[in-house]
Amino acid sequence: MNEGFRSGFVAVVGRPNVGKSTLVNALVGRKVAITSDKPQTTRRDIRAILTTDEAQVVFTDTPGFHKPRTALGARLNDLVGDAVAGVDLVLHVVDAAAGVGRGDAFVYERQVKTSGAPAFAVVNKIDATRNRSEVEQLAVAAELGDYAEIVPVSATTGRGVDHLRELILARMPDGPMYFPADEVTDQSLEVRLAELVREQALAVTREEVPHSIAVVVEEIEEGDDLVSIHADLVVERDSQKGIVIGKGGATLRDVGTRAREQMEVLLGRKVYLDLRVKVVKEWQRDPKAIQRLGL
Repeated sequence: MNEGFRSGFVAVVGRPNVGKSTLVNALVGRKVAITSDKPQTTRRDIRAILTTDEAQVVFTDTPGFHKPRTALGARLNDLVGDAVAGVDLVLHVVDAAAGVGRGDAFVYERQVKTSGAPAFAVVNKIDATRNRSEVEQLAVAAELGDYAEIVPVSATTGRGVDHLRELILARMPDGPMYFPADEVTDQSLEVRLAELVREQALAVTREEVPHSIAVVVEEIEEGDDLVSIHADLVVERDSQKGIVIGKGGATLRDVGTRAREQMEVLLGRKVYLDLRVKVVKEWQRDPKAIQRLGL
């Protein structure tokens, strides 16, 4: 370990759809977590790693904390509780565009306050406040609880992200480099590829379908010039299967094309993607199915 090197763990929490994953990606400067305008996009405690010459920060991007209605929802809330245990800092992300409110207070009381760690209130989406005053949203956020910092940012435009990063780095204690300097996440390749498929499925499907989608990569075959990836896109009902496939298979082809392009960026190679739709009845309510799907 270099003398004077600092490192630590930071949990990123908040209610659904406040921009946690977009913020984590902005902080590490790479796409690590998938993003979507659909609530509950994040289903895993995803670790993203920021390494500089002087420090390393391990961020844990968590699912949106909410009042669960399914076994999957309860599992996601458990992940948030696990993520805040023993960290050096908690980032409580709130949404200035939607307005800071009761849901944010719920997250503070149930997760931020009970963690016992120092916390920043990160007031995100300040580029989209419309009729809401930025100063007013910062003041409301400050009233949620005892924060070491109140930081306005726009994870989408980058405004305030550099300042937030500097504040986080300054908070890290002396410590070792936990991950190699060139690593940006601890997710397996299979999980990252599956998440890229799910991200595109979220982008093109509608109504109740996004919440019912899971993706499992079954096989990766390395060729000389091509990587072949075989994946199952899982839904809960036959009617959802029809929606995901689309007329003449058009929707599934769209998902596959979009995901393949993202995979080629990630892998730096040409990709053949074999994507199939599979029905697992009411999997969100079945703890055994949730486990089989790796969630």
